[in-house]
Amino acid sequence: MILYDLFIAPFADFDFMRRGLAGTLALALGATPVGVFLLLRRMSLMGDAVSHAILPGAALGYLACGLSLGAMTAGGIIAGLIVVFAAGLVARTSNLKEDASLAAFYLLSLAVGITIVSQSGRNLDLLHVLFGSVLALDDASLLLIAAIGSISLFGTAILFRPLVLESFDPAFLRAVSRMSPLAHYGFLLLAVLNLVSGFHALGTLMAVGIMILPAASARLWARRLSTMLALAAGLALVAGVAGLLLSFHTNVPAGPAIILVCGLAYLVSLLAAPSGLIAPRWPKHQHLSS
Repeated sequence: MILYDLFIAPFADFDFMRRGLAGTLALALGATPVGVFLLLRRMSLMGDAVSHAILPGAALGYLACGLSLGAMTAGGIIAGLIVVFAAGLVARTSNLKEDASLAAFYLLSLAVGITIVSQSGRNLDLLHVLFGSVLALDDASLLLIAAIGSISLFGTAILFRPLVLESFDPAFLRAVSRMSPLAHYGFLLLAVLNLVSGFHALGTLMAVGIMILPAASARLWARRLSTMLALAAGLALVAGVAGLLLSFHTNVPAGPAIILVCGLAYLVSLLAAPSGLIAPRWPKHQHLSS
């Protein structure tokens, strides 16, 4: 009975907990595969930069139409795509690397977003954009997150082979196929879509957490890509459930609670996984041989 009250009753008795669980499931299935490829392509910090870069678009959508899901989503997607593609264009036409150009555009976009928020006169209404509202998801928000998750899974499946090749040997992909630009920009589009989806539940400040932390944890445990993708999605879902329960039984906000559990899973993996800090130092037993 105690176990039921702790783990089952919150979801059985409260509709907002079930909605939060559904949103977390959609994010776990749609966003974490993108996070795995961000990790493999050494673009983890790009996800954090773009998650902040969508702020001015969401703020402009709010100023134009109020708390309109469509306007804020469209504004966030447009802002994220502008930053990503502008950074890519600068990297290909100048001597700046993509990470440097992305950092410049990200800082500029973040400054514009903070200026818009501070001058709007209605800052409190935008707190859920910054910190998320996973326990306040309505039907429209859930449908949007589920739709983006489905698009992400479908897009990742279509681009899977060129994404794998580009992650490990981009020069080879450019040499043997014309799919390299499509894979690169298609992947960036998927990353932006998932970050915009994530900010509705976790906010722009933590949306990237559910993409990168489970992927980093899975990378420490798994060597095969298929295992890594499945493990990352599973860890994200478990962290979502545990974070929601932690928020329900304590005063910790749900969004930060989910990311805290993701972070705890990463720290445990960092210590105990075969590729972590402790396991490689364990003495290996020598087998007797004749």
